[in-house]
Amino acid sequence: MATIFGAQRLIIQLKLRHITKASSSGLLCRRQFAGLANEANATKEARLLLAGPDARGIVASFSHLLFSRGCGIVDCTSESSEIDAKVDKRGQHSRRMFFQRILFDYSNVSVVERNVIEDEINDLCVRFGMESQLSWGGDKRRRIAIFVSKYDHCLWELLLRQRAGELDCEIAMVISSHEKLRHVADTFDIPYHVFPITKDNKLEQEEKQISLIEQHNVDLLVLARYMQILSPSFCSRFQNQIINIHHSFLPAFRGGSPYHKAHERGVKLVGATAHYATTELDEGPIIEQDIMRVSHRDDVKDLIRKGRTLEKTCLTNAVKAHLDDRIITHRSKCIVFAE
Repeated sequence: MATIFGAQRLIIQLKLRHITKASSSGLLCRRQFAGLANEANATKEARLLLAGPDARGIVASFSHLLFSRGCGIVDCTSESSEIDAKVDKRGQHSRRMFFQRILFDYSNVSVVERNVIEDEINDLCVRFGMESQLSWGGDKRRRIAIFVSKYDHCLWELLLRQRAGELDCEIAMVISSHEKLRHVADTFDIPYHVFPITKDNKLEQEEKQISLIEQHNVDLLVLARYMQILSPSFCSRFQNQIINIHHSFLPAFRGGSPYHKAHERGVKLVGATAHYATTELDEGPIIEQDIMRVSHRDDVKDLIRKGRTLEKTCLTNAVKAHLDDRIITHRSKCIVFAE
């Protein structure tokens, strides 16, 4: 009798396993189909940046173009300012500049129609004397390379924010002049490349870095407290593609040891500045800045400690603005649209 019950119990267990397996397979299939359906119904958004002399009809012309091609405008922000104004003998401003960011839905637009839209945008830009930048969302995630030396606070912040989905990018690699921070990159399974730099091999090492960057199709370089000064040829090669964090509120205390300089002057505020790197040290267009109050009681170590909080947040916010296509660079300035 016990043997019969044992056999029956075994049969029941086998049936339950079969049912569970079938149910799991069915659930998996349903989830896969649901995923495909969601992907098919997902909204596709593109971002268009415009910059040029202010004129009547700009907003209407570009809006009508997108509407006529089946696109829906999700968000539109524009600025008209005297950022590039000239003053005549009477003291009057003779020129205003117009800047605009358009976020639009192109879910119902084919690849062929996208090419038509690009051509028509170019035609309008010629008509109004404007410059444009168009990014079709969803084509690919931008790839960034993070440059570091021995300080890790900015690196951790970037990696954690990217892992949390707050930075829409792929971190392709970390490049350093030291081995010290390899363990941080290893924690996130990110390739870590070391290029020891001396006065004699600097240009040679930069060429190797450039080769690596181009080989991996990197779109943006982030200097996360990278304590090497890039050569003019390096900066020129990646114009508006290098974001640096400087540990002071520029234009104050350019160059090295800004916290020591700030302490000597008895400042009441310390700051951080994220900017595009140019051939002139710490002179690039400013993207993001932040400050914190300090007092005469704070020594240099206190200023450094407080400043690190500003540095990592300021740099990450600047990187996010770049990835979101919220920045227009015009001469020595950045127009940064709100998130």
